[in-house]
Amino acid sequence: MQDNAPYLDVASPAFAMHSAEVAAARERSWYARTPYGYAILRHAEASDLVNDQRLNQGSAKWPEHNGVAAGPFKDWWSRIMLCREGVDHARLRRLVMPSFTPRTLLPLQPKFEAIADDVIDAFAARGECDFVTEFAEAYAARVVCLLVGIPDHEWRVITQWAADMGQALGVHFNEELGRVEHALAELFAYADRLIAARRAAPVDDLLSALVAAAEAGDRLSDEELRDMVVLLIFGGIDTTRNQLSLGLSLFMAHPGQWELLAAQPALAALAVEEVMRLKPTTTWVTREAAEDFTFKGLDIARGTTIHLFAASTGNDPAVYADAPFDITRKRTPHHGFGGGIHYCLGHAVARIDMTVAFTCLSRRLTGLAPAGEARWLPDSGNTGAEVLPVRFRLRD
Repeated sequence: MQDNAPYLDVASPAFAMHSAEVAAARERSWYARTPYGYAILRHAEASDLVNDQRLNQGSAKWPEHNGVAAGPFKDWWSRIMLCREGVDHARLRRLVMPSFTPRTLLPLQPKFEAIADDVIDAFAARGECDFVTEFAEAYAARVVCLLVGIPDHEWRVITQWAADMGQALGVHFNEELGRVEHALAELFAYADRLIAARRAAPVDDLLSALVAAAEAGDRLSDEELRDMVVLLIFGGIDTTRNQLSLGLSLFMAHPGQWELLAAQPALAALAVEEVMRLKPTTTWVTREAAEDFTFKGLDIARGTTIHLFAASTGNDPAVYADAPFDITRKRTPHHGFGGGIHYCLGHAVARIDMTVAFTCLSRRLTGLAPAGEARWLPDSGNTGAEVLPVRFRLRD
């Protein structure tokens, strides 16, 4: 069975997730062979495997897959919660989880709205903007500042480091290693300064809570504390910026849906899910076989990398027969946040801050159209716009 499956060269810079090649492979088979192992192309099989306890999270090997066998980024990557399993993963997740529940985050929604409107105010009168740098990046960074307890005026300081580190999640990782590791070193130093400040003068924020947990002897070491702060900054900015740009590109292609959202802002939460179904920034979710096992006739050896193609499963015609973008539909859940015990810790933050962003933007802007040539990251791994010029009119 394995020999007859389609082959997708996901390591190639030319590989594109939203391509006829991937669609044809999905029609032919529920999985494909890749240079790393297997890609899961259909929704049903991905839903089973994302919760399968015979699979670990799987991202730990990502640097090695890209020729990065040693160095500061490889070391940091191997230590973070994303790549931990078992007791260590549960402990780290337990320490951070209380700050990332809807109960904790919903009271912050008015502050998210104030940030969004302030960011829009900066470019609204011009009638055009680069959506990535002028809205998505600024908004995502300032939300992270609010959550972590970073002074709002320092959002630009951390944004470029997060963007540079984001290169580590793309297929050009090994070509950008110097840039990635420079950004990591800067974030390490910045995190150390933040931690020292909270130890000297605690306040009511996530970082103070993490510092208190470490000092209470909850087995959070100084290194783990610093690693966690860097992950929160990096992950919170990079993924939200990318997902917002992907969402706006969908709305520009479907102006009727944008006007519908403006007329019915209660649809914003469904709009976020629809954006992530069709254009997730995390185009694949990584898992690794923790043991030898057979799944639907496919023999999977221990250590095999499994990529669950979220961008393919979200368009699977067996589940989404009426696939066009429609923010009024409550769909079968997508895989953009992964699943199982490694379900994205920041999913509640992402859902709330993107709901706010699309609500505020649609309330104030209409007539969205390209204002120049967009530039995109590769359509694999983690993707999104690097430049997205947009022209618009202000609503009356």
